Amino acid sequence: MKNKDIKILLVDDEPDILEIVGYNLSSEGYEVFTAKNGAEGVAKAKKKKPHLIILDVMMPEMDGIEACEIIRNTPGLEHTIITFLTARGEDYSQVAGFEAGADDYITKPIKPKVLVSKVKALLRRLKEDKKEVEDIVKVGNIVINREEYKIVNDGKEIILPRKEFELLSLLTSKPSKVFKREVILDKVWGNEVVVGGRTIDVHIRKLREKIGDHHFKTVKGVGYKFVL
Repeated sequence: MKNKDIKILLVDDEPDILEIVGYNLSSEGYEVFTAKNGAEGVAKAKKKKPHLIILDVMMPEMDGIEACEIIRNTPGLEHTIITFLTARGEDYSQVAGFEAGADDYITKPIKPKVLVSKVKALLRRLKEDKKEVEDIVKVGNIVINREEYKIVNDGKEIILPRKEFELLSLLTSKPSKVFKREVILDKVWGNEVVVGGRTIDVHIRKLREKIGDHHFKTVKGVGYKFVL
């Protein structure tokens, strides 16, 4: 996919951020749309169907966390890549962002060239998705459709956010195998992207709630495994 075919939505209440970041991304050839608050961002996301959304957290009318949750529950946008770009770097804020369904969290201030590099790293996932083998895997009572990003658990269809799906797909690829935390970060998030230490734990907790707590075992100090 060429840069000119990739749509990016930038949502921030600071005009300078919209102008500077928007300019740098447009200079790379991306098609860039902007919104000045969460409500406007949700409306444009539904209309434009962007490949990547860059969201501020603190905004008027609707903050980024709420906007992210709405976008993640919108048909056709479940697997859009979402990253927060915000001055709030506290751990609890990052956890809230990941729980809302974000793929990454970028802290301001950040140099334009570094931001562009981050965006390129995130967008590589689009190319990686194209390379995935189109198949359906059955593990116990769970059916994983890697082509459509769908899960059927005991006959009930479940739509998971992108990172939750990829994490489940990795763990179920070798049931009972313990996947080290660093391996999970590399395979699911990519070694180009820096995420908080609690990111994996947040996603595992959400999978336990949706798939079943008994399927996910913690190996203290090492990582996680999927069991039937």
